Amino acid sequence: MALLNLIEKDQATGRVAEIYETMINTMGFIPNAFKVFSPSAHVLDVQVGNLGYFMRHKTLSGKLLAFIRLLVSDQEQCNYCVGMNSGILLQYGVLPEMIAGIKLDPSTAPLEENELAMLLFVLQVVKNSNSIEQPDVDKLRNLGWNDTEILEATYHAATSVGVDKIFNAFKIESDR
Repeated sequence: MALLNLIEKDQATGRVAEIYETMINTMGFIPNAFKVFSPSAHVLDVQVGNLGYFMRHKTLSGKLLAFIRLLVSDQEQCNYCVGMNSGILLQYGVLPEMIAGIKLDPSTAPLEENELAMLLFVLQVVKNSNSIEQPDVDKLRNLGWNDTEILEATYHAATSVGVDKIFNAFKIESDR
């Protein structure tokens, strides 16, 4: 049971009700991952906006982003997000036994060379942001990434840490 009083669909008003209606129309339900933000229409709106932006990202693939969230969430011990992103990766053909191995060694993730480099970079940022040096960024540029993409992938990983901490702190339960 969540530690915050989450707003259910029948209690929602204003912007929260609008967002919930959109979720029901597109996903068929309101995930607990969004209900946790329902006490603040502003925070919920920001989270939904971020999700929409990254879901439609032109160059950061859904598979790369799911690996970022999975591995960040594994590090943060956020069971909700590990489960959710494992499910997403199944849709990309990444089997559970593969995921177990990738958690142990992220360099084995089945990604193109440039995406794997981006994944390892953002994991380094999350683990020890002070360790990043110019050659780390230059390596990504040499693999075809531009500064916008580097920043946005890093932002995605860093905000995943914050979301994981919120989910863990407020004891968000898996969706049933």
